[in-house]
Amino acid sequence: MDLKENNFTYRLATIEDLESVWNKDIARNGGDARWVQWKEDYIGYNLENKAKTFVALNSYGDVIAQITLIISPMVKAVKNRLSLCDGNIIANFNAFRCDEEYRGQGHISKLVKLAENWAIENKIEVVTIGVEASCPKNMCIYFHFGFTNLVTYEYDSEENELVLYYSKRIIG
Repeated sequence: MDLKENNFTYRLATIEDLESVWNKDIARNGGDARWVQWKEDYIGYNLENKAKTFVALNSYGDVIAQITLIISPMVKAVKNRLSLCDGNIIANFNAFRCDEEYRGQGHISKLVKLAENWAIENKIEVVTIGVEASCPKNMCIYFHFGFTNLVTYEYDSEENELVLYYSKRIIG
């Protein structure tokens, strides 16, 4: 399932990739305990097949971008909200990140396509995504990817942020 293009590799993350990317995120965020917990959670989700993380690597093998496809409603990020992820035909995109120097080069687009292909192969029909209402740039990017159907919204009191959830049908 690896895709190689222009000295970059796009693939399902290994445990080593996950360790590397989360350690980088923890360092970028000053060792914030939330990031340490998220690392533990997301590596566990991947190991337990509750989520699949996809990564882009540069020619040196460094992870430069990632996205995670949540496939179980038991993952904290979807909080058992079945309209976002039902463990059957609805999955949720989460944790889109790309190193600053690689942004705008299409790496996230390639990861989205790779993850959608994985989802289709696994009979997932709908993918959802959340976007903070205060981030119109991200909202435009997600609309470009085809996430145009508003599913629900919520106020995230921890982040003091209104989050809008959109969906995209990938099968049928």
